Amino acid sequence: MTSISTRLLTPAVLALALAACDGANDSASGDNVAAEADRAGETASSMTPSTDPTATGAGAGAMLEPTQGNQTRGELRFAAVGDRIEVTGTLTGLPGNSTHGFHVHETGDCSAPDATSAGGHFNPASTDHGRVGQGEHHAGDSDNITANADGSATVQGWLEGATLGDGAATDIVGKAVIVHADEDDYATQPTGDAGDRLACGVIAVR
Repeated sequence: MTSISTRLLTPAVLALALAACDGANDSASGDNVAAEADRAGETASSMTPSTDPTATGAGAGAMLEPTQGNQTRGELRFAAVGDRIEVTGTLTGLPGNSTHGFHVHETGDCSAPDATSAGGHFNPASTDHGRVGQGEHHAGDSDNITANADGSATVQGWLEGATLGDGAATDIVGKAVIVHADEDDYATQPTGDAGDRLACGVIAVR
């Protein structure tokens, strides 16, 4: 009698056991789906690009156009490297074998025919004009550039005391870049006696 009852109950017990297993599998499956969703969200988040150029390795650039009566133009790139900003690029339309002052100016406005709308040198710390890397200077001060016989110049300079794309008072994004007609003497206040403005461009994140 007991053995018959046991045999009859066994399928029921088995059914209950199988149901319990299925429930456990459903729960595990649900946990897996949630985990996969979390992982997918983390992956998507890690792949979302940042707009901060200093965080992504992106940089900024400026297209320089000639002021009225001049031919100087070119393209410049700006990249944050350590505690300074490196400036590279090329210019054309300069007088052959000539040297020119080259600065970041305080206002990103090149609309005036002579680019005076760009204002003075970018100088958020209110320091004296000088030579970058050699004592006191404006954040917008950079070394002179020298043109070849054909009037082209390769720019390889830097800025100190400026930042790139961080929104701080020292940020050069939105400021103007000016190439001057004469050589900067690194001493005369407030502009180094660099003369008229040959070309102007506004720095923008690229």
